[in-house]
Amino acid sequence: MAIETKIGVIGGSGVYQIDGLDGAEWVTVDSPFGAPSDAILTGRLGGVEMAFLPRHGRGHVHSPSSVPYRANIDALKRLGVTDVISVSACGSFREEMAPGDFVIVDQFIDRTFAREKSFFGPGLVAHVSVAHPTCPRLGAACAEAARDAGVTVHEGGTYLAMEGPQFSSLAESKLYREVWGCDVIGMTNMPEAKLAREAELCYASVAMITDYDSWHPEHGSVDISDIIATLTGNADKARALVARLPDLLGPERAPCPHGCDRALDFAVLTAPEARDPAMVEKLAAVAGRVL
Repeated sequence: MAIETKIGVIGGSGVYQIDGLDGAEWVTVDSPFGAPSDAILTGRLGGVEMAFLPRHGRGHVHSPSSVPYRANIDALKRLGVTDVISVSACGSFREEMAPGDFVIVDQFIDRTFAREKSFFGPGLVAHVSVAHPTCPRLGAACAEAARDAGVTVHEGGTYLAMEGPQFSSLAESKLYREVWGCDVIGMTNMPEAKLAREAELCYASVAMITDYDSWHPEHGSVDISDIIATLTGNADKARALVARLPDLLGPERAPCPHGCDRALDFAVLTAPEARDPAMVEKLAAVAGRVL
């Protein structure tokens, strides 16, 4: 049975708004996991409902470690979002993945350590699979939208999620590139992707390359001034990509063929009589379908 599509866009560094929304309105969403990064811009684009959340807040007030990831995903779920597009700046470990290119990420290595990574916990335990942490259907739509917007796009890539806020040392950069085989590096897609899966939201990661990290012999260390210059161009490309998504995804959405929207079917292990009522209430939006 089809439901109405509602596209949620989480904008990263340099992307603090989207253009052309009909009935655009910034709305405040209360979450039991705290305040989201900012109010959420809602409206319609091409007849499809949209919700835009600036990950770092307008004015860039949140560091990668202080972003309230759980509140952000919970708030989007409460608004009825069905599909989440994550847009974020990243560094590249591959010569052919150049600054200005986009990568549709399909795998992650999570090296973050200072963040809450699950909605579940004592009193209500659940385990979801993140073997394939992004939605292939949604990723393919993002790739097509990027190509339509004239962006050089690479389909598939492994994203190394580091804690930050500092950039990598040369030794780390070489490890991630040469030994671990990563393709890009960033600071914000984890635990965001894990939480989206727990919330049964289809999730696609669009990594916008700004630099070559520190491994490249001709580029040396990361230069923040170069990154900011590339961010401006990438932000324009990201908005052009987002503008094409409503036509590609359509106003109605069938069940996800990859099961993203049914990730909790067998995930909750705590017996009904043993579940903490406070946790059940807290997870009403995220897991209400199975609770």
